[in-house]
Amino acid sequence: MTAVARPPLLSRRGRAALLVVVLGLVVTACTGSRPRLADEEDPTSTTGPSTSTTAEPTVTEVAQANADAIDVYADATTDTPTQRITAADATAAPNIPLVFLVKDTTDDRLEVYLPVPPSGGTGWVRRADVSVSSVPFRIEVALAEHRVRVYERGRTVLDEAAGIGTTDRPQPGTGYYLKELLQPPSADGPYGAYAYSLSGFTTDLASFASGTGLVGIHGTNDASIIGQDTPSGSIRLSNDVIARLVDELGLPLGTPVEIVP
Repeated sequence: MTAVARPPLLSRRGRAALLVVVLGLVVTACTGSRPRLADEEDPTSTTGPSTSTTAEPTVTEVAQANADAIDVYADATTDTPTQRITAADATAAPNIPLVFLVKDTTDDRLEVYLPVPPSGGTGWVRRADVSVSSVPFRIEVALAEHRVRVYERGRTVLDEAAGIGTTDRPQPGTGYYLKELLQPPSADGPYGAYAYSLSGFTTDLASFASGTGLVGIHGTNDASIIGQDTPSGSIRLSNDVIARLVDELGLPLGTPVEIVP
């Protein structure tokens, strides 16, 4: 697979640029690259539907590896790493950074959710090996309701219907996050204009490289499946909605994703 760079996508209010590369489709997963980690957002209001707040305001810390590989430790004090994660392990294309959702911190280390199997796994990384920034967004995927909601500092900025795959949906829980932004070759294909790859995995999907099935939030060329269960396809949004996530909201990598029953 090859990656073709394209100009950065700039979100509204001068948000940090999102670098997207284009890859081909292989098997049942859409591929591409992910954007750089976004800087902390400014506190001004966003455009989007005016709805009541349903979540407490929150800002999440996200860590980006300073190199294309990073040592992971079992706890905050052990000197010997238990594993080493490389960009090739966790990303779909060359030259894409490793991004982690931060769970806990000490002076010298951070406990992070890992973008490699098993889903929801954590480990500790050295603070010196990462750059830390803040993300004000949170995504909620309600499986039974077939809804995707996005909160910014606790305020609902998006609430839309989604098609939910029955064989490759993520399991309910927290610890998921957006780990890469993918762009299929054609917006008219089954994965739509964009696809965010989650840190969670499934054994039901074949993958494009490593044999590990990815879970994603992506567009679709079939609007009739929005709002209901689908045989496969992870979490499908209309192309207009997935474009809003990328081009309007500019959801950065590391944005936490909560799956609710």
